[in-house]
Amino acid sequence: MTYQKSKIENRKTVVILGAGAWGTALANLAWVNGHEVRLWSRNSSQTLAAVLQDAADIVLSAISMKGVRDVALLVKSCPLSPEIIFVTATKGLDPQTTYTPSQTWQTQFPHHSVVVLSGPNLSQEIEQELPAACVVASKNFAAAHQVQLVFSSSRFRVYTSPDPIGVELGGTLKNVMAIAAGVCDGLHLGTNAKAALVTRALTEMVRIGQVLGSKTETFYGLSGLGDLLATCNSPLSRNYQVGYQLASGKRLTEILNTLPGTAEGVNTCRVLMQISQQQNITIPITEQVYRLLEREVTPQQALDELMLRDMKPEYNQ
Repeated sequence: MTYQKSKIENRKTVVILGAGAWGTALANLAWVNGHEVRLWSRNSSQTLAAVLQDAADIVLSAISMKGVRDVALLVKSCPLSPEIIFVTATKGLDPQTTYTPSQTWQTQFPHHSVVVLSGPNLSQEIEQELPAACVVASKNFAAAHQVQLVFSSSRFRVYTSPDPIGVELGGTLKNVMAIAAGVCDGLHLGTNAKAALVTRALTEMVRIGQVLGSKTETFYGLSGLGDLLATCNSPLSRNYQVGYQLASGKRLTEILNTLPGTAEGVNTCRVLMQISQQQNITIPITEQVYRLLEREVTPQQALDELMLRDMKPEYNQ
């Protein structure tokens, strides 16, 4: 599918990979700004090679984590301009390599700029044209700035960052915490418990991020704290719904079969457990979410284990 609009100065051709709610929302944002937009999915009538022809300027991936490596290899088999900028808007971790999406794209395209787009962006609200903001991050500032110009508008404010891994991890790790937040609300534990959980979740995200090479301050921005607040407090969040429905007694398979899309936090939680064992990272909230997903504990038992952990200072001293 191709969106076209009147010509503008510095008009770009943007290829969006993934025609789900998030990919479609991003396609509309670029189109409203006057850019040519081509939307592709595995069910498209056009081949990917045909969509990428005629020198696309930006290729943005909004596909689920499980498809990232395969689609990246498919793109690699197509003729490409050396100037193409790759943008990833996927939030997850590869279960085989433990790579983030940007690391997967950069591995396949080492000579291209890769930009991460992330933030508190519930796609249904974007589609309703409600105001929102996000961050685009890259080691190449010029590439991040180009992406910023393509998507920025009066209803969608875009900031830049030099910390792509931090921005990406913020959007990825908060999905696990959103499952925990859903459990908290599903058990009707109250505002005090929810505030404590989200605060300690952010601390855990920072701890993981520091080990994996991101900047601490990134987690206090839109892609960390901002996305955490949005996802942990909205019934529109699929990950929140997983936790909420688990607390209501439903089985994980039943929940996932009825969700309108992928709850990336389920896979991310499992990959984080691998990383924590390899890197010796303490991740108590993630561990309890994992045990809950694996049916090793009930929601109430997971809560009890978190509350009865050894006493400690709030900050390491």
